[in-house]
Amino acid sequence: MAKVELKQPIVAEISEAIKEAQSVVLVDYRGLTVEQDTNLRKELREAGVMYKVYKNTMMNFAFKGTDFEGLAPYLEGPSAVAISTTDATAPARILAKVAKDAKALEIKAGVVEGIVYDAQGMQAIASIPSREELISKLLGSIQSPITNFARVMNQLAEKGGAAACPAPAAEVVAEEAPAAEEVAAPAEETAAE
Repeated sequence: MAKVELKQPIVAEISEAIKEAQSVVLVDYRGLTVEQDTNLRKELREAGVMYKVYKNTMMNFAFKGTDFEGLAPYLEGPSAVAISTTDATAPARILAKVAKDAKALEIKAGVVEGIVYDAQGMQAIASIPSREELISKLLGSIQSPITNFARVMNQLAEKGGAAACPAPAAEVVAEEAPAAEEVAAPAEETAAE
């Protein structure tokens, strides 16, 4: 069996994994302890991110002709790849978080939604909250004014409802202004004279 035939299934596996990928991140994993590597793999798996070590030549073949072809210059030295099909920022976010404790883990580069980023760019991507966090913040900011309004209304109700409220300005003006008949009467008297 030729070497090319042995390599084809691996290239096909990588190609299949990146076909629907929103992001692909390359890392240098040299120097990670077994415990650090295990924790990294666990966190990535829980986030739905595929993480695997492949030979650079295999990744290079799989990346050709795709959005990920721009990663070719970064395929030097030992490389692992983190691939996400659901959350574009998850691989970078998790890898950067783990790299804070595991100094040996180094993000080389990545592609997020078709754009190639170097290590610094990936650090910026890592600071973007997840989609769920952003939605939660949005809902919280929308809900806050409604909650405050409900709280004020509840306090008014507890103090006796409308009786506790000062009279609205329109009612105060109506009480002080003369009735329409009083204003019209002198005009009629003047016309009769």
